[in-house]
Formats: sequence, structure tokens, C-alpha cells
Amino acid sequence: MTDTVLSIEDLSVTFDLHQSEVHAVRELNFSLQAGETMAVVGESGSGKSQAFLSIMGLLAKNGRASGRAMLGDLNLVGMDKNRLDQVRGKDIAMIFQDPMTSLNPSLRLKTQLSEVLVKHQGFDKGKAIRHAVEMLERVGIPEPGKRANAYPHELSGGMRQRVMIAMALLCQPKILIADEPTTALDVTVQAQMLDLFKTLTEDFGTALVLITHDLGVVAGVADRMMVMYGGRCVEKGRTDELFYDPRHPYTLGLLHSTPHIAHRAARLDPIQGLPPSLEHLPKGCSFHPRCAFCFDRCLEERPPLAPVEGGREKACFYEGPMTYEAVA
Repeated sequence: MTDTVLSIEDLSVTFDLHQSEVHAVRELNFSLQAGETMAVVGESGSGKSQAFLSIMGLLAKNGRASGRAMLGDLNLVGMDKNRLDQVRGKDIAMIFQDPMTSLNPSLRLKTQLSEVLVKHQGFDKGKAIRHAVEMLERVGIPEPGKRANAYPHELSGGMRQRVMIAMALLCQPKILIADEPTTALDVTVQAQMLDLFKTLTEDFGTALVLITHDLGVVAGVADRMMVMYGGRCVEKGRTDELFYDPRHPYTLGLLHSTPHIAHRAARLDPIQGLPPSLEHLPKGCSFHPRCAFCFDRCLEERPPLAPVEGGREKACFYEGPMTYEAVA
């Protein structure tokens, strides 16, 4: 995985709210390689979805983005809508959390799927429908010809999610962004979906961004992980490294808040307190009101995202052992 397909530089997202501004995302930097899966994790309100909605040009009317999101030599931030329409679906695609609200309830699936190919690949309608049916079969939908004639409400939630994945992959995009794609699914269908993601990245070489709060999902599919808190990246690196040796207290807190089958009798150790208001972030490190490791410097200075050994990065001044026993 050596080809960089997306490079994010100083991406920030701001919303105008009454008499003030809310900074939902601040100075985000990362790159995405062909064929890799990167998970973006954090509590609700951490800026995960807004960062990628800004890249797709799908922010609310009162939102604006700055910085650069380079797809090849194209900067997606601030791109003209007509030009962006040529890129979305063809080079970069997004799967949303609720497929029922993303599919048109009044159109058959074959109509919704085929229009992607007609618009971006110039197929005639018959050829587009044939390709759409082939893709439905590719993502594991039984009797794809019959399902293509169905309306969205005639399919289960898992089937609708597979349809959304098929639609996103019809033009074999370089990047696929999946926003909480397994939240509404039962565990059996969720496992099938994760296997499907693995197969698709291998077969198509598509780079996958998985936005989620479910660390079990991350452990199953992600090569790298980016942890967000209060609109900022606080730690990023290889998934196995962050799971087994977290270097930021928030990452440690997320891991301790996750149930483990091997320790069913153990009590969960949730992060104390609530996520900060983006309108009124604390001075210094935004995590310090909830952090067991904070000291005086954390109350006054915001730690920059800085490299640590092994190619990882963290935004934390604490350098001691990253275990709760260390401060007990």
C-alpha cells in the first residue's frame, strides 16, 4: 500500500450558530493509502462525521470548511458543486448510517443503481441495469435480478445496507467512506458486513474509511486508527498498537469502556464525565476535566499532535505508564 489516494491537510470545519461560531473540526491531518482501511473513532460530537461530510461537500448550509483535501491534484474543499458532482460516486463515495433514508422509497432499486452508471460511465440504461444486478450479486444479495425490481421497503435492513454498498462500488471508487454502517444491524448481519468490507478492499483496491464508535468493529477490519475528541485528532497509528499500547488517556478510556468476552465478570470502567461542548471547550487540553493523568500543564496548554516512536502520533503531555494502576 504505497499509493496515497487522499491527503488531508489542516482540515477545519466551522458552523455559524446564532451569535457565535462552533469549531466542529480543527486542523485535521492524515493521508489514506490505496487498499487500506482506516477507522475513525470517538464519542458522538467528536467531529468524525463532519470531517468527512465536508470532504464530500455535504455540510449543512451554516457550515464551512477550510484546508485541503487532495484527491490526486484535486482539492475537494471548496470545490464547485458541478465539478464535485463529477467526482462523487465516481472517485469517492459514502455509505450513510441509515440506508432507508438514503434510498428513494418511490423508485425501484434497479433505477437508483443504474443512474450512477448512466451519469458517470455513460452506459445506456440496459447495460447499466445488467451491471447493477452483477454488483448486487457481488455484495451477497440472493436472487439479485428479482431484488433489483424491488422497492427499498421490501428489503431487510441488512439487505438495504448491501444495496448502498453496491451503489457506492458501481464505479469502483478510489475511496469509500462508511459512516456507522453496522449500527442498525444485528450481530450476525454485522459480521457478514465486515467480511464483505474486507473482500471489497482486497478485490477493488478501494481505500475504506470506517467512521464508528464500535471498537469491536475496528479490531475486525481496520489497518490504522484515528481517535478524535473535541474536534481534534488526539491519537493515531496502527490499530494493533493503539489497542495494546494506547498512549492517550482518551484512547485508554475507550478501550476500558468496551466489554470483553474473556472478562465477562469484570465491571466496565467508563470514562467519567461528558464530552465537552464544542462551543465552550475547556482551556488547555480539552480532555483534562475527564482525565486521570492530567497535571498543571494540561490545564493551561493545548498539547499538539506530535510523533512518538513507531510512526504513531499523540496529543498528550503525559509520558508515564498508560495504565489506570499507574495513578491509582
